[in-house]
Amino acid sequence: MWLRPEEVLLKSALKLWVTERSNRYFLLQRRRGYGEGGGGIAGLLVGTLDTVLDSTAKVAPYRILHQTPDSQVYWSIACGASLEEISQHWDWLQVNVMRTLSVFDSDDDITSFVQGKIRGLIAEEGKSSSGDDEDPERFREAMLRFERLFGLPKREKLVTYFSCSYWRGRVPNQGWIYLSTNFICFYSYLLGNEVKLVFSWDEVSRLERTSSVLLAESIRVCVHGEDHFFSMFLRLQQTYLLMQQLADYAITRLFDKETFSMDHPLSDPLHITQRALEVHARNQAFRSFFRLPQEENLCEVYESFLWVPFNHYNTLGKICVSERYLCFASQDGSQCHLIVPLREVSRNTDRLFVQLPLCDDEEDVMVGQTQPAVSTEALMNVFHPQDAENLDPKMLKERMKEQSWQIHFAEYGRGSGMFCTKKTRDLVVRGVPETLRGELWMLFSGAVNDMATHPGYYAALLDECMGSSSLACDEIERDLHRSLPEHPAFQTDTGISALRRVLTAYAHRNPKIGYCQAMNILTSVLLLYAKEEEAFWLLVAVCERMLPDYFNRRIIGALVDQAVFEELIRDHLTALTDHMTDLSFFSSVSLSWFLTLFISVLPIESAVNVVDCFFFDGIRAVLQLALAVLHYNMDSLLCCHDDAEAVTILNRFFDSVTNKDSPLPATVQQASAPANHKPAQSVDISDLIREAYERFGDIRWEEVESMRKRNKLYVIQTLEETTKQNVVIVAQDVKFSASQLEELYLLFKRQHFISCYWSVSSPSLQNHDPSLPYLDQYQLGQSQFSALFTLLLPWAPNTHSHSHSHSLTRSAFRLADENRDGLVNFREFICTLDILYNGSFTEKLKFLFKLHLQPGMITSSLYINNNMWVSCRMKLALKVNLRTYATINKVQCSYVCVCVCVCVCVLQNQFVRLSKTLYSVFHGDEEEESLYRAVARVTSLLLRMEEVGRRLQETNSAPTSLTPDPCSPTGGDSSPKSPPPDPDSSPSDTSPRSPTSPTSSATSSPTGTSSSALDTPVDSPGDPPAGGEDWSFSFEQILASLLNEPAVVRFFERTVDTQALIENAKATAPPKAINTHSQSDYAGGHVFV
Repeated sequence: MWLRPEEVLLKSALKLWVTERSNRYFLLQRRRGYGEGGGGIAGLLVGTLDTVLDSTAKVAPYRILHQTPDSQVYWSIACGASLEEISQHWDWLQVNVMRTLSVFDSDDDITSFVQGKIRGLIAEEGKSSSGDDEDPERFREAMLRFERLFGLPKREKLVTYFSCSYWRGRVPNQGWIYLSTNFICFYSYLLGNEVKLVFSWDEVSRLERTSSVLLAESIRVCVHGEDHFFSMFLRLQQTYLLMQQLADYAITRLFDKETFSMDHPLSDPLHITQRALEVHARNQAFRSFFRLPQEENLCEVYESFLWVPFNHYNTLGKICVSERYLCFASQDGSQCHLIVPLREVSRNTDRLFVQLPLCDDEEDVMVGQTQPAVSTEALMNVFHPQDAENLDPKMLKERMKEQSWQIHFAEYGRGSGMFCTKKTRDLVVRGVPETLRGELWMLFSGAVNDMATHPGYYAALLDECMGSSSLACDEIERDLHRSLPEHPAFQTDTGISALRRVLTAYAHRNPKIGYCQAMNILTSVLLLYAKEEEAFWLLVAVCERMLPDYFNRRIIGALVDQAVFEELIRDHLTALTDHMTDLSFFSSVSLSWFLTLFISVLPIESAVNVVDCFFFDGIRAVLQLALAVLHYNMDSLLCCHDDAEAVTILNRFFDSVTNKDSPLPATVQQASAPANHKPAQSVDISDLIREAYERFGDIRWEEVESMRKRNKLYVIQTLEETTKQNVVIVAQDVKFSASQLEELYLLFKRQHFISCYWSVSSPSLQNHDPSLPYLDQYQLGQSQFSALFTLLLPWAPNTHSHSHSHSLTRSAFRLADENRDGLVNFREFICTLDILYNGSFTEKLKFLFKLHLQPGMITSSLYINNNMWVSCRMKLALKVNLRTYATINKVQCSYVCVCVCVCVCVLQNQFVRLSKTLYSVFHGDEEEESLYRAVARVTSLLLRMEEVGRRLQETNSAPTSLTPDPCSPTGGDSSPKSPPPDPDSSPSDTSPRSPTSPTSSATSSPTGTSSSALDTPVDSPGDPPAGGEDWSFSFEQILASLLNEPAVVRFFERTVDTQALIENAKATAPPKAINTHSQSDYAGGHVFV
C-alpha cells in the first residue's frame, strides 16, 4: 500500500533491511528474516523481534524508499506484506514515474514531484474505495470465515475485519479481528495453538488506546473486568474509531432503546456498513460542533479560504455544507467559525455572498412569530426594567459592555451570520449585558435556527397539551414554586404560568425525557432573559444537543461528564490526585454543578455569567470552571481530613462568590454570608471565569468529546453492576443464593439482548417504557423465554414431540406473565424458577398441573337469572346456598355474575398431556422404570375413581346442589334457559370422547404410537354416559394419589444442582438467531388453583 512520505534514517537500518532492487531514485528493501535467504543469526533475531513486536514496530516485510543521488535523506513511500504486492508498486513506479523524473533539473523538484504523486494516489484510493472492502471478493470470503469460525447466524452483519495481534501476557497471537454489528471476534491458529474470542458489544466496559514499554500502542478492550489488548501493523486509529462507533451504536439500541428513522443509515442492524457508521459519526460531530438541529446532515466538506472583512485577510479552514446551512471553521488558530443559513445566501459566479444583518433591531434578527397566549417579554424586562437615566457606576459599566458589543456587531455582524472569534469569547468571559443576554443565548446555542425553521410550533404544542394530565404534569406542578422562589418574577402568577407552559410543552414534545428535576431551575433562569418561546427552544437545545442524556431517569450524560471531570483532575491537578485516594467524592459533590450549570450553588447574578460561557463553549466551559474552583481551594482541600470538611470549604467558597458589576437590584441578588461564620474573602465571578480560561483553556472540544465516548461505556456498565446488586437485594423472597441470582440475572439480560440483536421490532423494543423501573426494562418475549427456560429446566427435557415441548414452554410463559403484557420480567422469571428448583413436592406438582390447564381458565362464575339456573363450563364441586341469592333476583339485569369458590379440574385431553409430561420428565432417571410404573398405577386408580363417581351421579335423577329454592319466583320450574356462550369454549370441549388411560403394567416411555403407557388399563371403565361429558380430575385427587408413590415423591424432592445447570446454560454455544414474535402472538391468561 502507498504511504504518506516520511523521512527514514537509513544508516541505523542497514542491518535490519536488505536491498532487493534499486535504481537512481528508488530502493526496494526486504526485512531480514522474511522471504528467501532470510536465514542466519541476524535474520533469526530480526524475524523473532518482528514476530514478538508485530504491529508495535509498525514494520511491514517489504518497503520502497525514494532517494536522490545528492541527498542523504530517504523517504518511505510504500510498504507491502508480500513480494507480489510490493512488486506491483515497484512496476508502477518504473512505468509511470521514472520517465518523468528525467526532465527535472533539481533534486528538490524531483522529491516534491514524487511526494505529490504519492499523495495523489492515496487520495484517489480513498475516493474509489466503496462498499465494505476494497476487494468485494475478499470481503465475501471473510464473511464465510466469520460465519464458520464463530457459529453466529447469517443475519449477523460483518462490518469489517483487520489483521492484528492479540496479546496474552507477553506472547502475541497473530490473527484476524472481526467487527460485526453486535460482536467483536478474534481468531488465531498458529502451530496448533487456537485462540477464539467472542464478545458482545454490550459487555464492553472499557475501550481505549494505550501504550506501554512492551506495546508501543494498542487497543485495550475490557470485558467483565478482564483486559484484552490488540495491536496491528497499520490502521490502528481507524480500527479504534470503528470499534468505538459500534460500541456506541450498541449502547444506543440495547441500553437506551433508541430507534432511528427509516432513512437513517443505522436504522436496520442487519445492514450496517463501515461507511454508514462513518457517516453517522461525521454527522454527529458536525451537528455538535456547530449546534445545529438533529435533522441536519453533512453533505460536503471543502478546504477553502474565508475573507474576513474585519481583518482584511483570508483565513484557511473548511467549509461544511448541509441541507440548510453553510458552516465554516478555521484551521489556522484564529478560532473563527461562522454559521450561515442558506436562506440568506445568494450566488454570483464562483463566489458566495452572504448579506449579514447589521441592524440594531432585534426583531429583524430573531425569526419567529409571537402568539398572544404566551409571554412576549423576558421576565427581567417586566420586573426589573432598566432606567436609562440611572447613572449608577454599575449601570455605567453595563452601558460600556453594551457599547462594546455594538462595536462587535458592527465589525463581525449580528444574528445567525455573525463571525465568532477569540474577541467574541473575550467579550463573553467579561460578561454579557443584561439586555443582550437572551439574544446571544439564542445565537450561541443554535436555538435561533430551531425557532426559525419551526414557526408556530410552540403555540401548536401548547394547544395540544392544554388540559392534559400525566405524571410529568404532576411533577411539574410540585416543583413550580421551588424554582428561584426568592426572585420576584416567580412570586407571581406571571412567572409561574410561563414556567408551567414551557415545561409542560417540552414534556409533551419529548415524552422520553418528560420532566426531570433541575429542569425547572434551568428554565426559570432562561425565562428571566428570553421570551417564552425562546426559552422553550433554549431548553430544547440544552436537553437534546448541549447536554445529551442529562435529563432522564438515569442521568447518564451527567455521570459521563463526572467521569470526564475525574480524568481532567488527574491530568491537571496532580497534587490533589496524590492527596485524595478516591476522586469519586468530587463526582458526587459536583453533580449539581453540572445538572444546573452552577445555578444551584452560585447566586443568580453570578450564575448567569457561567450560563453565558456555557452557551458559547458548551460543557467545556463548565469543566474549566469546576477545575478552577478546585484549584482556587487547593490548599484548603489538601488539609481536609474527611469529606464533610471538604464540602464545607466548597460551600463557603460559593457563598463568597459575587458579581461586583451586576446591575441587578439588591432585592434580586442572592449573595449573602451565613450568619454562623465570618464571610470569606469575596471572589468576583468574572475573575474566576477568566482564570479558568487562562489556566485550563487548552482543553479542546475534540478532547472532551473523545473522553465522553470513552467513559460512556464505563458509566453504563457501572450502572448495570449497580442494578445487578439491587436485584440481589430486592429478590429476597426466593431461595437462590446471592451469587446464583447474579448469574441468573446475567443470563436473563443476555437473552434479552439476543432478542434485540437482529430485529428492530422485537417485543422488548416495541414495549419499552422509560417510566418503568430499570429492572423491569429487561423483559423476554415468548420465544426468548422458551429458549432460556429450556436451558435451565431442572429435569432433562426429552419430550417425544416438538409440539408438546413448545406447548409446555408456552404454558410456562403464560404462568410467569403475571401482568399479562406478553413479556416476562426478571422477577416473574426468577419466581417461576424458584418453584422448580427450591419448591416442595406439592408446589412442583401444582406448577405442572397449572401448565396443562386451558388458557383463560382464571376463575369460574355462576350466571343467575330470574329462572335461577347455574352454568359452569367444567364439572364443579359446589355448595351453594340459594337462599342467600334471593335478594339478587331483585336486581334489574338479565344476568348476574357471582364469584364462588370452585375446584378447577383438568379435562381428559389435559390429563393425558400431563401424563406425557411426567413420562418425559422421568426419562433418563436412574429410577425410570419404577417411576413409569408409579404413574401408570396412579392413572389407572384415578380412572377407576372417576368411573365410580359417574355411576353414582347417574343414579341421581337431579343434583341436590342445584335444586331451585322454593322461595324463587319461578317456583319449581327447573328447566333453565341456555346460558351465554363461553368465550373460551371450543367444539372439542363438548364433543363426546372415550376415556383413555395408561395400563398399570406399562414400563416404557410413551415416545411412540406403540407405547402401552397410554392404552386402556386392565380394569378400564366403560363408555362415557350418554351425555358425552368428559371425565376430569382435581389437583387434590392427583396429589393424594401421587403421595402414595414413594418413587415419585423422592424424584421431586431431590435436591437440584443449581450451579451445574447455570454453568451449563452459560457454556452454551454463541447465540443463534431466534425468531421473535410480536405481542399479538400471545393470547392467554392466568391459571389459579
